[in-house]
Amino acid sequence: MKFENLEAIIDFAIEKEIEAAEFYEEAGTEEFFSGAKEMLKEFSKEERKHEALLEKFKTQGLDQSLSEYKLKWIKDIKRGDYLVDMKYEKGMAYNDLLLLAIKREEKALKLYNDLLKEVETDAGKKLFQVLCQEEAKHKLKLETLYDDYMAEMGD
Repeated sequence: MKFENLEAIIDFAIEKEIEAAEFYEEAGTEEFFSGAKEMLKEFSKEERKHEALLEKFKTQGLDQSLSEYKLKWIKDIKRGDYLVDMKYEKGMAYNDLLLLAIKREEKALKLYNDLLKEVETDAGKKLFQVLCQEEAKHKLKLETLYDDYMAEMGD
């Protein structure tokens, strides 16, 4: 991917966050079980926070909360490495819904790592490092939910 400038990169990232939030929102309205609905609603809120973070950066630059954000390594238990792409289907099993979300978050993490390489300013790099960490946290949370669920099922 090649972009003209930092603003074009941010606009692209905003589009991707909107797509992700809409996916989780729409899937959440179609789910029957409260656990699945709640998980999807939570991830939709997280994606909307990322959208707002990008919008704020675009208009105001690096703010104090972003500049003070502590970066740390997020463990990768690599569940997504062994998954094939899946398509959402209304009423799909909870474990399959988790696998689908893991793969989506894995792709978002890869996207932000790719965009990080395109950014030239220190402020822009910090923004995309934060977004990489946030997506890595989402992926780890989903992988942990999946492992816990499968353990409860006896797998």
